[in-house]
Amino acid sequence: MELWFSEKQTKNVKLSIRVERQLYSGQSEFQRIDVFESPEFGRFLTLDGYMMLTEKDEFIYHEMMVHIPMAVHPKVEKVLIIGAGDGGVIRELASYPEIRHMDLVEIDEMVVQVCKEYLPKTSCHLDDERVHIHYEDGLKYIRRCKNEYDLIIVDSTDPFGPGEGLFTREFYGNCYKALKEDGIMVNQHESPFYEEDARACQKAHRNITESFPISKVYQAHIPTYPSGHWLFGFASKKYHPLRDLREQEWNARGLKTHYYTTTLHKGAFYIPAYVEELLKHVEKEC
Repeated sequence: MELWFSEKQTKNVKLSIRVERQLYSGQSEFQRIDVFESPEFGRFLTLDGYMMLTEKDEFIYHEMMVHIPMAVHPKVEKVLIIGAGDGGVIRELASYPEIRHMDLVEIDEMVVQVCKEYLPKTSCHLDDERVHIHYEDGLKYIRRCKNEYDLIIVDSTDPFGPGEGLFTREFYGNCYKALKEDGIMVNQHESPFYEEDARACQKAHRNITESFPISKVYQAHIPTYPSGHWLFGFASKKYHPLRDLREQEWNARGLKTHYYTTTLHKGAFYIPAYVEELLKHVEKEC
C-alpha cells in the first residue's frame, strides 16, 4: 500500500507527496508536529498538517531570507530571528564571522528538539556559541527591545495559529523600534497566487509600509510551497535593497550557495505585473 502526505493549499488544490515512512508525530502545547521521509523530497517537516520545509528545497527559502539583507547591510553584528526553530536561517547566518550574537526566539521548544533529532541538515548550527535560544512568544519578546539589532529575520509560520501575531501592525512597529538606526527587517510574505494567500500578503505589506520608510517585496520559486511562487519582504530604515547592494564585497566572501547569487538578488525584486497590481495601493515609492 502506498502512503501519501497531502496538504490542502486551497479548497480546490492539494499538494501530495509519496511517503516512505513517518519518522515522528507529536503534539506540543501549540501544534501537531510531524516529520516524514519521502523518495522525492527527502525528510520534511509539517506543523498542523502544513508543509514547513523539505530537505530538497529548503535551501531556497533560507538562502533568500539571509543573503539578501547580508549583501546590503555593511556591518551586521547582532541579529534577532523570530521563529526558525528548524535552524535553517541560523545555518546560513553562521557563515558570516562578523556576526557576534544571534537571538533565536521560538515559541515551541518541541519544534527545536524534533528538528535537532530528525532534520540535522537544517539544525546543524543551532549549537553555535553565538546563538541564544529564547522559548517564548516573539510578539512579547520584541516589545522589550529598543535600538538593539542590525537585522531582524521573521521566519514565521502562516498568519494563523501560533504565527498570527507576527503579521500585525503592532508587531512590525515593534520591529522598527528594536532595530538600530540603519537596521533591516526581512520576513516571509506568503504567496500572491491564490486569493486567500494574496489577501494575507497584501495586509502584511500594508502594515509594514506604515512603519518602515523603505519597504520592498522580492520573490523566489519554492516547489513545495503553495503555487511555488513565494514572496519575501525587505524593510529598512536606511538601505535600499538594490541601490545599496554591495555586490563585489559579497562575492569576495566566496560563500558557496545553491540558489542565491548577487545577480539573482537584483532580479528577485523585479516582480510580475499581477503582484505589482496586488501591492500598488499599499507600497510606498522608494
